[in-house]
Amino acid sequence: MRYMTVVTVAGGLAALLSATDVQAGPIDAVRHTHPEKVQLVHEAEHSVDHAWEVYHRAALGGTVASPDLQAQIEHHLHEARTLVTQAQEAAEQGDTRKVERLVGEIKLHTAQAIAGSKEQKK
Repeated sequence: MRYMTVVTVAGGLAALLSATDVQAGPIDAVRHTHPEKVQLVHEAEHSVDHAWEVYHRAALGGTVASPDLQAQIEHHLHEARTLVTQAQEAAEQGDTRKVERLVGEIKLHTAQAIAGSKEQKK
């Protein structure tokens, strides 16, 4: 049991440290050829940042329901980050359908991560 606690705390701290460097900043949509798609992706990126913040509050507060749920939440958050990169590339290429599909997937992963982060221990 002590090993699980150490692993859980270490995983939470690693996630906290890895997420602090990649928060969405302001964008310069004017320099992009498809500013509306870039803006859509930027908003999705902010939703991923928000999901990470919700998760970190829960992890640091010790309220994540279980180590298994914590692993699932982290998977959703990392998947969302990966999809943001893909969506940024699609936006740069002007691939509207791909951007919209990827942003939809990002929203699904962030919603699941937030819901999991709000699930209380029993």
